Amino acid sequence: MANMNRDLPLTDIAYMEAALAQARLAMMQGEVPVGAVVVHDGRIVGVGHNCPVTGHDPSAHAEMQALRAAAKALGNYRLPECDLYVTLEPCVMCAGAIMHARVRRVVFGASDPKTGACGSVVDLFAETRLNHHAEVTGGVMRDECVGVLQAFFAERRAAARARKLAAAEPAADPDSESPTLMRKH
Repeated sequence: MANMNRDLPLTDIAYMEAALAQARLAMMQGEVPVGAVVVHDGRIVGVGHNCPVTGHDPSAHAEMQALRAAAKALGNYRLPECDLYVTLEPCVMCAGAIMHARVRRVVFGASDPKTGACGSVVDLFAETRLNHHAEVTGGVMRDECVGVLQAFFAERRAAARARKLAAAEPAADPDSESPTLMRKH
């Protein structure tokens, strides 16, 4: 899949790189590194990154943040001439917001086999009973998007192991005759 990017329009790559920059901001804040940008007429009009933990808001996914910013910037909750670039396949909540906003195109990097709503678990954009169907392109800069997520979760697992090891170490006994705690007689 790494060679897949060679056939993409340069604009898709540039906008996905902007979404990846947002994902890295999320990671620096301790959030799952997902980033998104909304593009209108070749210009980024909304950016967002995951912040549900720090924002105490279950709806604060990257896509939701970017859609809110774009709607505010354009003065309309409908975004029919806009494209959304996101580093991870949107979930059902985000897909619903994308549909309600009438986003023209959704471009994502990494598939999400647990909550993806663009084909991994369900494909809401292919559901004929729904009234809006954005064009969906997946796998754009997939390796880079997956790499950011893998690095984040590897770091979290390492930190959890370190905490577990630290908790398992016996506490130092101040009356023991260890070299660092030896009493003078």
